[in-house]
Amino acid sequence: MVARPAQRAQPRPPLTRDRVLRAAIQVADEHGIAALTMRRLAEVVGAEAMSLYHHVANKEQVLDGVVEMITTEINELVDAIDLPSAGTAWKAAMRQRILTARRVFLRHPWAPQVFESRSVLNAAVLKYHDGLVRIMRDGGFSNDLCHHALHALGSRALGFTQELFNPGGAAAGADTGADLSSMAAALPNLVGMLAEVVHDDPDSTLGWCDDQTEFEFGLDLLLDGLDRLRAQGS
Repeated sequence: MVARPAQRAQPRPPLTRDRVLRAAIQVADEHGIAALTMRRLAEVVGAEAMSLYHHVANKEQVLDGVVEMITTEINELVDAIDLPSAGTAWKAAMRQRILTARRVFLRHPWAPQVFESRSVLNAAVLKYHDGLVRIMRDGGFSNDLCHHALHALGSRALGFTQELFNPGGAAAGADTGADLSSMAAALPNLVGMLAEVVHDDPDSTLGWCDDQTEFEFGLDLLLDGLDRLRAQGS
């Protein structure tokens, strides 16, 4: 009987900055951003923690790199969009660009928190915003109106925004109707609005709002207003 040669262990791919950052995104996707530590990252890539520091000096550099990688993914997707942007077509092109970016953020729900924590815009983020300005200039915006538009859109330009209400932290199974009733005396107008417009959404924690619908509502409101200013030559 001929003995089979022992199988050699597959060598690990070399440790690179790209591999470290992709592992960081994997950890955050699977366990949330709070679980991302240098020790956890080293475990995922199968290396000693000290080895990471040849590629990223600390966790802050990891987070900067994650922002760069996610925005690079967005740029690759929006650069492939083939829509006219001259004149009135600017609005559809801008809307498509922003909603494409939003789809990336929906795959990484922890990412807005990281983006908001960065104090310096990296080259990939600047490239994305340069594309927004190009679309607006194609549409006839003045540079001054482009500047105002970017401020008005804020993070919504990238596809995310802080929601006014986030009931996700409430206790599971809480009775929303009872909660609203208990606040009605102190907050009659707010409670009256919520009692009427609360959505029956079985996939939501408490049956509140459809985030995508509300995001698009706000986006369309802003784009419509900007289009009116564009047409007036502001």
